Amino acid sequence: MAAVKHTLESILEEIKGKTAGFNGADYHGFLAVQVTLKDLGKVFYVEVKDGKLAIEPHEYNDRQANMIISSGDFVKMINGKASSVTLFLTGKLKIDGNIEKCKEMSALFGGKVE
Repeated sequence: MAAVKHTLESILEEIKGKTAGFNGADYHGFLAVQVTLKDLGKVFYVEVKDGKLAIEPHEYNDRQANMIISSGDFVKMINGKASSVTLFLTGKLKIDGNIEKCKEMSALFGGKVE
């Protein structure tokens, strides 16, 4: 079975689809996490501010955390096929900053956080 080739665009499309029903009233607080897709050399960020969700293909300089992960492992994580904790403990996910914010972001997409 050939490996699926992920692109930044396909990943953004997938996570925007997963968060289409986001209700900002249910989220209290601020979230700013950058994701660095190390195999693609690309970044994007997820921000929740004032109840609004933004997912954009840019760096976020004042981020709370930066997740460094391969595109394949990121897709597995947001689809519930790999937990962020397992990826972190096995060295497939590196986090620079607030690990709790990364867990919150993963939960927004319906991914496993434990």
